[in-house]
Amino acid sequence: MYQQFISKILRHKKVAVFSHLRPDGDCLGSQIALCLWLQKNGVEAVAFNEDDIPANLSWLTDFFPVQKPSISEMESFDGFVVVDGNALHRFGVAAEIIADLDRAVYMIDLHPQPDDIFEVAISRTEYSSTAELIFELYMEHDAEQIDPSSAKAMFTGIVTDTGSFQFDSVTPNTLKAGAELITRGGFTPNEVVELVYSTKTENQLQLLSKALSTIRVHGNQQIAIICVTKAMFEETNTKKEDTEGFVSYPLSITGVKACALFREDDDQIKVSLRSRSEIDVNKWARNFNGGGHKKAAGAWHAGPLEKAIKEVIAVGEQQLK
Repeated sequence: MYQQFISKILRHKKVAVFSHLRPDGDCLGSQIALCLWLQKNGVEAVAFNEDDIPANLSWLTDFFPVQKPSISEMESFDGFVVVDGNALHRFGVAAEIIADLDRAVYMIDLHPQPDDIFEVAISRTEYSSTAELIFELYMEHDAEQIDPSSAKAMFTGIVTDTGSFQFDSVTPNTLKAGAELITRGGFTPNEVVELVYSTKTENQLQLLSKALSTIRVHGNQQIAIICVTKAMFEETNTKKEDTEGFVSYPLSITGVKACALFREDDDQIKVSLRSRSEIDVNKWARNFNGGGHKKAAGAWHAGPLEKAIKEVIAVGEQQLK
């Protein structure tokens, strides 16, 4: 799988690498590490994301810039790669049109049920993060190409997608990857963790305080919810990116098997789902125009908020049965 990807991707001259909308640590870390790998191996790489980079992850772009794409410039590439997502619509309008350009499109991702449009798909649903797959790409090709920048980018992806190595997706190989990245990158874990998690503003904490007051439990105390409304954003002068990590708080309640964050976004409700049990939130999310993987997924509901809560929780309670 890796050798097939390596042999084909390195034949290209100029490759566009997309990370998914509403970027997180795994998609950005993976994207940047992959671009650095392509660059080291003689391929011109350009990183694209249609959304703004969250403030706590903007330092990653010092290693490799991420820019917003335009449809017109897609013609200049002879290859495309999408990372941390397995369907082009997850990457925005510019990414959706590349399937019509008659150019090779590649994928590196861990989510189930990928589209069948890819020239080569590195798809491993049992892995902790896409960054762990990028790490294996480096190791398969030339481990000596791992430098401090690529190592920190990949480590960021693994840390953020595993809840700092707390989730059950973590395997011995995940821990070995983390150790190898620290060794080859010449850094200590706190150098990355503090940049990602220790950059909260007073306004963000005020938003968190308001959100925590909305926590409720359902389904015989096994499903928890947390909500963020437009009014909360206005009262605290914050925005949707400032809710990163909020969904983890209700999941820490004793006895809770899964949780959902409901966030008012423009004219719809964004739903983030997490599980620490047999509840498959990917299946749950697919009932509401979403998806992801078994332990973490996202979905959308037309609203209003109370209707979204009622209907989403009803589906989750069916899984409890």
